[in-house]
Amino acid sequence: MSDTVLYASDGAVATVTLNRPDRLNAMNNELIGTMIETLERAASDPEIRVLILTGAGKGFCAGGDLAGFADGEFKVERPIHTSIANLRTSMRTSQILRESSMVTIAAINGACAGAGFSWAMACDLRFAANTAKFSTAFLNAGLSGDFGGTYTLTQIVGTAKARELYLLSERFDALEAERLGIVSKAVEPDELMPHVQGVAQQLSNSAPIALRCIKENLNDATRLSFPDALDHEADRHSRCGITEDNTEAAKAFLEKRKPVFQGR
Repeated sequence: MSDTVLYASDGAVATVTLNRPDRLNAMNNELIGTMIETLERAASDPEIRVLILTGAGKGFCAGGDLAGFADGEFKVERPIHTSIANLRTSMRTSQILRESSMVTIAAINGACAGAGFSWAMACDLRFAANTAKFSTAFLNAGLSGDFGGTYTLTQIVGTAKARELYLLSERFDALEAERLGIVSKAVEPDELMPHVQGVAQQLSNSAPIALRCIKENLNDATRLSFPDALDHEADRHSRCGITEDNTEAAKAFLEKRKPVFQGR
């Protein structure tokens, strides 16, 4: 695998670090290909419950590498249907971040724009350094948007604000992102990874089956009718209710101790 994406795991927590710091971790074909492999590896590992996505250096991900557009890296002569299929394969990264059983957390340490912004929006939770800058950026590059950002941002901030952020394409800072609910919290840069790692550890210590089911319920909320969502909720909640973890949670509560979950 290429070193444009770094992968590390510690127990149930995996950390994926975009590693093109000299380009603010902007995407090129090598980084995207490695990202697909890395996320598929994490998603297929039953031990991984939480995944942190961050960037090396001063940027989270500045989107597509404009140098690649200028020198033709992204404009190889091919039929349009091939380009569409290739892009859709690349965009599977956002689908894994959003739909896999892992809880995904974006630790936004710096510039977050374009498709990098889309990756952050695909995560379940987002935290940012208070020095981070954000922009949808696509219109300024003569592009319409990819990696699911128009969909996920609309879910996060609502239709009117998502249209404003995409159509005006203005930069905004981490405090504005926090105010809009795009990030849960903006913290000092040196506090970002400790804070995110603490959240990840808290989640990884929770009941694994219930954690997975909650994420499935939340994903269902964006695609199912209310009656269908209720059906799925009832099924998952009832199945969680007969797990050993549910019994352990009740015992721990009565005994005034922390529960020890086994994922059974």
